[in-house]
Amino acid sequence: MASVIPPSLRTAYFDCYSGISGDMILGALVDLGVDLKEIRASLQTLGLSKGYEIKSRIVKRGLICGVKVDVVVKPVRHPHSRNFRDIKTLISRSELPAKVKSDAIEIFKRIAKAEAKVHHTSMDKVHFHEVGAVDSIVDIVGGVLGMDLLNVEQIISSPLNVGEGFVECAHGTLPVPAPATLRLLEGIPCFSTGIKKELVTPTGAGMIGFFAEKFQSLPRMKILKTGYGAGDHVVKKSPNMLRVILGEIAGEGQSLTMLETNIDDMNPEFYEHVMESLFKAGAVDVTFTPVIMKKSRPAVTLSVLAPSLKKEKVAKVLLTETSTFGVRYYEVNRITLDREIQTVKTPHGLVKVKIGSLEGDVLKVSPEYEDCKKIARREKLSIKKVYDDVRKLAEQKLR
Repeated sequence: MASVIPPSLRTAYFDCYSGISGDMILGALVDLGVDLKEIRASLQTLGLSKGYEIKSRIVKRGLICGVKVDVVVKPVRHPHSRNFRDIKTLISRSELPAKVKSDAIEIFKRIAKAEAKVHHTSMDKVHFHEVGAVDSIVDIVGGVLGMDLLNVEQIISSPLNVGEGFVECAHGTLPVPAPATLRLLEGIPCFSTGIKKELVTPTGAGMIGFFAEKFQSLPRMKILKTGYGAGDHVVKKSPNMLRVILGEIAGEGQSLTMLETNIDDMNPEFYEHVMESLFKAGAVDVTFTPVIMKKSRPAVTLSVLAPSLKKEKVAKVLLTETSTFGVRYYEVNRITLDREIQTVKTPHGLVKVKIGSLEGDVLKVSPEYEDCKKIARREKLSIKKVYDDVRKLAEQKLR
């Protein structure tokens, strides 16, 4: 039989026993199987100068091997800093998926706010140095891309080992955690094991603070795979690695909630933005149904299916992003096929494909629409042809 969905939540657990940084996140994701080539190709749409290269290698820290991702930037005579507006424009103009754009911009916004508070100025006047450099832009946007490709429904983190001592940066010598990092860590459980190094960087703090829903010990979960991402520091006391555990959490993720509201007084142009915000908040599905209300008023029923754990976040979007005054909800279940995302190599390039199975038998193969649309525009083909070609190749591969 097909299983009642969600029987489990596909979860990434970030074990930050030795801190967290942008390159550690990217390394751990690559070690988990995220395709670095696909990340490289997507990052090219940012329009950054070609004076950088992304490399990965296997390194050993203590008794553990992991992936070290390096962004090698060619030296320039007059390096320039960027402010938040520069970075936002850079990301907005790219061809990255909409969710990747919004997530990356939000992370940079968090960092800009923290810097502004530390320096008692406005976000527009904050000029990034380390974080505005090419390598940090690649770390953050690449990490967001990696999280999107990992295709998890929930991210949980351990408390963060922040380190201690002092660190040299563009502003001079700063205590660890650096002041901006400390701002980003507000509300997050942290500790130090006495290691005299900066174990949590602003990039790492900004990213995990945005992605993680909870900070706790490893929950009860079925472990599927583990990835290790190496940092720059070599620490004698412990292997300086970020460990990301991919698994499934059963029980609490078994129920779904349907949230609904009727809207008859909102600009229809707003619905696209509302839908994007709902999916970002964790919605599984969003639909708009035309209805007739009292006094024959035309309206729209906005229905959102979401994991019960995301109910409050989704309701907040409905209450703040639409004109509604209230939201009704009720618990539901559904039956679905077992699903898996694979990347298929085609003459048009790499395309993600959703595979639906029942008791081990593949029943459905569905190419990713956004990937097909991008190819159709680039090669001036009909999207139907691209979709059909990709589906046939994927079906042949699965036989």
